[in-house]
Amino acid sequence: MIPDVVRYRQADLLSGLHRRFGPVVRVGPYTYLLGPEANQFVFAHSELFEVEAAFQSLVPVDGPTSLIVSDGEDHKRRRRFVQPALAHRQIASYVPVMRANAEATIDAWRPGETVDAYQEFRRAIRRSTIHALFGEELAQESDFFGAHLQVLINLIDRNPAVVKVLRTMKSPGWRNAMRARRAVDARVYKAIEETRQGKTAGDVLTSLVQGDGLSDLEVRDQIVTLIAAGYETTSGAMAWAVFNLLRHNGVWERAQQDDDYLANVVNETLRLYPPAVVSARVAAAPFEFAGKKIKQGTFLLYSPYVTHRLAEVFPDPLKFDPDRWETKPAPHEFLPFGGGPHRCVGAGLATTELTVMLKALLQRPKPELLPQRLTPTGLAAMRPKNGLKIRAAG
Repeated sequence: MIPDVVRYRQADLLSGLHRRFGPVVRVGPYTYLLGPEANQFVFAHSELFEVEAAFQSLVPVDGPTSLIVSDGEDHKRRRRFVQPALAHRQIASYVPVMRANAEATIDAWRPGETVDAYQEFRRAIRRSTIHALFGEELAQESDFFGAHLQVLINLIDRNPAVVKVLRTMKSPGWRNAMRARRAVDARVYKAIEETRQGKTAGDVLTSLVQGDGLSDLEVRDQIVTLIAAGYETTSGAMAWAVFNLLRHNGVWERAQQDDDYLANVVNETLRLYPPAVVSARVAAAPFEFAGKKIKQGTFLLYSPYVTHRLAEVFPDPLKFDPDRWETKPAPHEFLPFGGGPHRCVGAGLATTELTVMLKALLQRPKPELLPQRLTPTGLAAMRPKNGLKIRAAG
């Protein structure tokens, strides 16, 4: 039997540690800052934390100058070039592309066919993300990017210590990943050159290339980050949203009729299944929080998942209840995309994409959620390990 709410055992252990030890928990080399007050502290005191040192494991995919691994003035400067194309008004112009990709995916399902909704929408989200941000020409190579980036994503999805060993030993896994990266880089640098010559169009691509002060490496890193992070995290959230629509009585029908309720479904999905189970920082200086002293250089983790499932923040936290969103929580209580200066630059794009694609699905006959064991995996992009099996309506 499929449960009403899927639990992530590894993350639930953190919740248990929080209940027992409070907001500061030390486990091996890591120190966890858990709960809304900890989130608020992290977001309000960015000067105490380093992001670059915390996310070095992402460099094989995103590159050394990616927003995700940038600090201080470098982060502000790079973000300034990306931000305009991800503003609310600009995102609205991407909606037709998102809708068309969702509809094409759903219309390809045969009546009675069993499909993996996670993988199906993952492809649609990847294509629409590339098309919206970087133009139709690159979107035509969506499967190329998907195949090669997946090799890199599989690498960084492992324990950072394991990745370090693989890199040091130049293992076959590491060499395969670097081969995939070179293929991606060659195509991205070609797009950069074509944009300089005025041969391609894409809001973010043009903004990055024509912006004064970004090197080709910086442009490459932002492009790859926006593609990889854009579809990797959003596709996981999409799978959980489809699960919620089909698992809970009356939710599908209400969401069909009420756009506000659909928005609540998206928020409630992001609460129970935040894309990032944990996020990282490194202490840039010694500080004290909740009566505990933290040394400079300490590797720190905070957890949206733990916060979102606290009864003192969200009453009856394991209940899927879209109606709870009639009252909005504070930013440090609801943080599916992080918070503070490093809040995910693509948060608005992801939320819009989820809403548009779910609406396209709701306009079709209701599929059937098939019996299956749903096991969450991925700490940086929580997703159903074996996908989400549904049967297309007959």
